[in-house]
Amino acid sequence: MMKLVVEAAKVGNVEFIIILIRSYPDLIWQVDKEYGSLFHVAIKHRQERVFNLIYEIGVAKVNLATYYAEGGNNMLHLAGQLPPSDRLNIVPGAALQMQRELLWFQQEIEKIVPKSLTNEKNENGETPRDIFTRTHDELRKNGEKWMKTTANSCMLVAALIATVVFPAAFTIPGGNNQETGIPIFLETKWFTLFLVSDAVAMLFSSYSILVFLAIHTSPYTEKDFLKLLHLRLGLGLYTVFIAIVGMLIAFCAACILVSKSKIDVPIRIIATVLVCLFVILHYGLWYDIFRSAFCSNLFLFRSQNRLFNPSCHQRLLRKLRMTIKPDIMKELRFQQSG
Repeated sequence: MMKLVVEAAKVGNVEFIIILIRSYPDLIWQVDKEYGSLFHVAIKHRQERVFNLIYEIGVAKVNLATYYAEGGNNMLHLAGQLPPSDRLNIVPGAALQMQRELLWFQQEIEKIVPKSLTNEKNENGETPRDIFTRTHDELRKNGEKWMKTTANSCMLVAALIATVVFPAAFTIPGGNNQETGIPIFLETKWFTLFLVSDAVAMLFSSYSILVFLAIHTSPYTEKDFLKLLHLRLGLGLYTVFIAIVGMLIAFCAACILVSKSKIDVPIRIIATVLVCLFVILHYGLWYDIFRSAFCSNLFLFRSQNRLFNPSCHQRLLRKLRMTIKPDIMKELRFQQSG
């Protein structure tokens, strides 16, 4: 029976595990000599949906944290190991992957494992922190490279925007009155919109340049990957977007002023299409960055109240019949008959 639990935990089949635990509650406490408990397997293979079941057993999770897998590895040792590539690549970018690993190791498992075990050495004489630093060194370097490459690209865009909108503020659409020196279109609403949007584009592009410079000068320690770098990158992307929108609005306002509103509608349509296209092309990156910066821990580790909730039982059974392999079902029936 434990073999079934281990295989299900490896692939993240939480529905199958819940059904088994409801039929055989002692499975929570069973330990495989090689893999440890089902929660040890979930940690090693980064199956958060399976691991989240530990929050539904109350204070008993502290006892489970004292169990060991092969090699004298406790939960924190397993969290310090690099997961399989298929689980590591479920989030894009080395920096986001590094953050996810830190959330597992530092923000979650370290809180569950007793303090006496956090610096415990395994049979190879390594502490959990030693394992994490050794196995994640290459990922940290790749994350640093990914961050700097992304910041470079965005900073180039911000610098180009600042280069364009700065002289535009002194090149007034329609020119100035030759006698008074006052802009000809000063009293029009489009001229006001031009000045405001040009100033917004200039200020936000300048701010984004400073943010991206801060990313470049960061020491790139493990702690930085947890939140600081993603927060800076998120703010930088947000301000670049505002600068782009401001630049487009300033351009549209200038065109409408010069053409005396003859091409008002086409200009608005083209500008709207460009903004929407920019959002569509970069939505995935924005979503990943902002989720990692502001609410990554909320999405990753949370109790879903499914293990002992009777209302979920029939729904789990239906889903289980659609996903479970026939050979595993036969083995489960054999175990039940025995």
